Amino acid sequence: MSEDGPGRYRHLTFNAPLSEGRADAIAARLAATKPGDVLDVGCGWGELLLRVVERAPGARGTGIDIDEALLRRGSQAAGRRGLSDRVTFSSVEGKRFEGQADVVICVGATHAFGTAAEALEALRRLVRPGGRLLFGDGLWDSLAPVAKPELVWEDMPELPTLAALVDLAVGAGYRPLHLETSSRDELDAFESGFLADSEEWLLTHPDHPRAAEIRSRADEHRRRWLYGYREAFGFAYLTLGTVAQPRNGLVDR
Repeated sequence: MSEDGPGRYRHLTFNAPLSEGRADAIAARLAATKPGDVLDVGCGWGELLLRVVERAPGARGTGIDIDEALLRRGSQAAGRRGLSDRVTFSSVEGKRFEGQADVVICVGATHAFGTAAEALEALRRLVRPGGRLLFGDGLWDSLAPVAKPELVWEDMPELPTLAALVDLAVGAGYRPLHLETSSRDELDAFESGFLADSEEWLLTHPDHPRAAEIRSRADEHRRRWLYGYREAFGFAYLTLGTVAQPRNGLVDR
């Protein structure tokens, strides 16, 4: 937080609707495969990446993103946890990364590739044969209609249901090993945490020249969330496996 404006993601441990318990369970599941290397695409500050590497003593981790401030936050966290020698953060676009890893994480970064289908296809080349992909993305609950479609953010209407997202993963050559979705508490905590930077700043800077702008932006986000998509929006975490030894260089589908 500064005099000029709110901080960014200061109230969030993860830039996704993810609880401590679920994060630790996912990290343990991925680390149990004993990866030699872990890649986090669109890592932000890489908290989940760090948790996987902590649980896999032989692994090295790489986090890639194009947000320099978040990458610095990740590097600082790695240093505090004694992981600087095993985890690096680099400014690289996901679709430009060259290489493979035993475990690839891509949570909330589908936009770096386009649609969910395009992301799953692009990520396939980054997962070493026999490896794992943790894919996290938004979705719609087929049983909960959107209250006010006009309040949905422009990039959300094309989101799939959970069943459709899993079908896309299978079609891209993965096998679904573990499927889970964020709880309502996780989703609400994420939205609240995202808005908390602005709200905390407004409490101490009510007369700042930018206060009206920041208040209006926060109020609009909250209006869209509570009156628009809250009941219908969800978030999935798919743990996906790849074939260990593709025949003739081809993936079984």
